[in-house]
Amino acid sequence: MALIPPETIDQIIAANDIVEVIAGYFPLKRSGPVYKALCPFHQERTPSFSVNPQRQIFKCFGCGAGGSVIRFVMSYENLDFVAAAKKLAERAGIKLVESEMSAEDTARFSMRRRLLALHAEAAEFFHAQLLKKPSAQIARDYLKGRGIGGEVAKSWKLGYAPDAWDAMRDFGHGAGFSDEELIASGLAKLRDEENPRGEFYDRFRGRVMFPICNDNGEVIAFSGRVLEADAKAAKYVNSPETMLFTKGAVLFGLHKSKRAVIDKRSAIVCEGQLDLITAFESGVQNVIAPQGTAFTEKQARILKRFLPDGEVVLCFDADAAGEKAAERSLASLLAENLQVRVAEMPPGEDPDSMIRGKGAAAFTARIDAAKDFFDFQLDRLARQPDFATPRGKMQAARKMAESIGLLSHAMLRETVMNKVSMRLEISVQEFAKLLKLRTAKPIEDAAAPESTDSARVVTLEPTARLLALAALHDAAARTWILAEPWQRVFGDDPDAALLVKILAADLQPGNPASAHTFLTTLDAAEEAAVSGLLGVPPPAHPVAMAHDCWRDLERRQITRRMEAIQARMRTPGLDISEVLKLQKETLDLQKRLNDVARPLSPPL
Repeated sequence: MALIPPETIDQIIAANDIVEVIAGYFPLKRSGPVYKALCPFHQERTPSFSVNPQRQIFKCFGCGAGGSVIRFVMSYENLDFVAAAKKLAERAGIKLVESEMSAEDTARFSMRRRLLALHAEAAEFFHAQLLKKPSAQIARDYLKGRGIGGEVAKSWKLGYAPDAWDAMRDFGHGAGFSDEELIASGLAKLRDEENPRGEFYDRFRGRVMFPICNDNGEVIAFSGRVLEADAKAAKYVNSPETMLFTKGAVLFGLHKSKRAVIDKRSAIVCEGQLDLITAFESGVQNVIAPQGTAFTEKQARILKRFLPDGEVVLCFDADAAGEKAAERSLASLLAENLQVRVAEMPPGEDPDSMIRGKGAAAFTARIDAAKDFFDFQLDRLARQPDFATPRGKMQAARKMAESIGLLSHAMLRETVMNKVSMRLEISVQEFAKLLKLRTAKPIEDAAAPESTDSARVVTLEPTARLLALAALHDAAARTWILAEPWQRVFGDDPDAALLVKILAADLQPGNPASAHTFLTTLDAAEEAAVSGLLGVPPPAHPVAMAHDCWRDLERRQITRRMEAIQARMRTPGLDISEVLKLQKETLDLQKRLNDVARPLSPPL
């Protein structure tokens, strides 16, 4: 696996001023030596989010989030460490040289970079065609008829593929891309798939082009819509799966909507690209669209990153295909413990037509009124002609049991089961039998939700916290602590795990670069805790404080051991030799306790 060397990480952090980076996402207001804002990671009315330019860290004193500039980008953009570091490296113009790459990995990495560059160039080419070429008037008229003006087309980089067999091929050659790269990108297609050196032609011809981006905003594929109403060709042609693009692992529009999804803790799932664009541009921005009609497991996992405890509102077309798409999406979404509701569109309407015809308020009213999935499914089954018959109700019960069996939480499953059995007028016991036969997942305790790193809070007990402060802020205090047997004292104490990491690290108090390098080795909760310690003023007399803390720890350790010995000596039938041994240890411990309790001059 490719790694970013530590010295490069230091360079990235040093080149990206945390105030400038965060101010690029939302406004910061100066407040004395720091900058403040409303925290982007939780809802609040009074600013508790602080950015320290001197120490180059951020800290929220409301939710506890904190860390370096890389941690901020990771949390705000929902990226992993490497992706966040690369984003900041690109911002600062730093060339990344990754280590430990095999020849095969190097070749794949090189090809991936070339394909990303080709897709970016292709998006510009298609976009220029749409804006400037007379032959694209049919595409401009089509978009205008769908309420898409020039500014929206520019915002989404919409384009037009010329109605020719070789327009993209010739453009690609002119831009320096090879035949192999054009075919690997999916922009060109071989006439004979079994002859990779044979003739090839443009995949997209005479279509409106929608760039498909990953959640970092990089173009990785395209979707082309036919313009002729009576055309025999497929309505949509999408890029094939490539090194960059896997159809079931991308959510259209997420690169633009992810911040709104996070803020609202809700995602509205539309069926098509135009539905999403129209909703987004009308102000309903927490919208996404799967590359197809139903959610895949990979797409649900991607969405879960942005909705750890939120809901998904399915907003598919009001027809049989849309209803089936909602049902097919359920398993993947429930597998990620996402709440699912379904917004029903009026007959013949979709989000695009509703917003253009009745306004965004009418659409949001439908979203607000969205039903829980199980209510939606039961209502749909109740509209079947034979629902009122015993046979019809049993068929409906089997169908509902199939869906309810996907729920993993016992309490929620029981609640839904009771409601459904009452509606179907069958006993809970009979319905439970159906459910038992169709259970798809083991039942989990609803009272014990899965913990996430973002929800975890790392704390230190007061004495360990003071030692951590001294070790982070003062070189002399750190040296004194490290000379003591800290591994023996703290090594087996889980509550002091963070202090052990602080002491074991190659830290130089007072050196921000050293602190930032250390922060990159921690998880989010640990980084937030250390950022909090770095953000407070250093202790007035750190060496003396460390000495006092250490003596206090020694006293507590000796006292605990003496209490354990006393408890052992009360054991009936204890061998006399062991009693003598324990008595001797007690005397030794008492002597040590007297030595620790004796007033001493603090170390210089």
